[in-house]
Amino acid sequence: MGRMRKTFQTIRKGEPVGIETPEDQRSAAPPEGTQAVSAAPSRTLWGDAFARLRRNRLAIAAVVWVVFIVIVALTADLWVPQALGSPTAQLYDARLPMSAQHPFGTDQVGRDVLSRVIYGARISLAVGILATAISTAIGLVMGALAAYHGGIWDTIIMRLADIFLAFPYTLFVIVMLAVLGSGIQNVFIAIGVLGWPSIARVFRSAILSVKENDYVDAARSMGASDARIIVRHIFPNSVASIVVYATMNIGGAILTEAALSFLGMGVVPPDPSWGILIEDGQKFLATQPWLMIMPGLAILLTVLAFTLLGDGLRDALDVKMKDA
Repeated sequence: MGRMRKTFQTIRKGEPVGIETPEDQRSAAPPEGTQAVSAAPSRTLWGDAFARLRRNRLAIAAVVWVVFIVIVALTADLWVPQALGSPTAQLYDARLPMSAQHPFGTDQVGRDVLSRVIYGARISLAVGILATAISTAIGLVMGALAAYHGGIWDTIIMRLADIFLAFPYTLFVIVMLAVLGSGIQNVFIAIGVLGWPSIARVFRSAILSVKENDYVDAARSMGASDARIIVRHIFPNSVASIVVYATMNIGGAILTEAALSFLGMGVVPPDPSWGILIEDGQKFLATQPWLMIMPGLAILLTVLAFTLLGDGLRDALDVKMKDA
């Protein structure tokens, strides 16, 4: 009502309607000491990526499964021994069918299969994550040296990567394990050391597309060292592709470990591993198929989850994608 009364007063005085007077501007201005809040929220690459990832149902389902299997593997000691028995303890009759007491049955020597699958998740996930961490660390260093310095460094590192990629990967790992010996430590060392060339190539390509940007030239002109430019400017803008590739590589490392254990070159029995469980169960596939199907299903779901998660991260981190 006060604003309407003021409008009528301006009409009587002959002032143009619609033009605010100094008194109106003072009344509409925010109080002193306060700032106007912007209506548009700030947006970042990772914030937009998380918003796109939440809309990907397959990626969310993959995250749920990965979180579930990691929690089960980490907390196995809290409840598995009391409920099902130790994965190496022969407490029951051999090859019992699936039941309420033994949801996955028992194996050929009376060990509970569900207990062994759960503890096998701990070993398989440890190998997948640690091997990927090793290969990623080596690949990042090699890719950064090749892309940033170029010249002779690029030639040497890329030709070395070509030599590694020229050999069949699994056969190369088997040869390395024949030298180092079997065991979980040697498995993730062999997989990690031999898995760097692909990551180095991916990181090299990402750096080559970033290092010619203006902010890199500005940092170089201000006297920043090569290490600082790589760590503070190039790496944060190139890490998205590595996150995607490393996530998918975890599933590949789990498959490689399972294949090595199936061939007797990986984890040493009686320690449970999904590959060892499949190797033990394939002898009884015709009569007791659950001995092989259950660990095989665990491998299938876990590798598929990491693959779908990596695919979802690739779509989410693609800056060219438009929000729906």
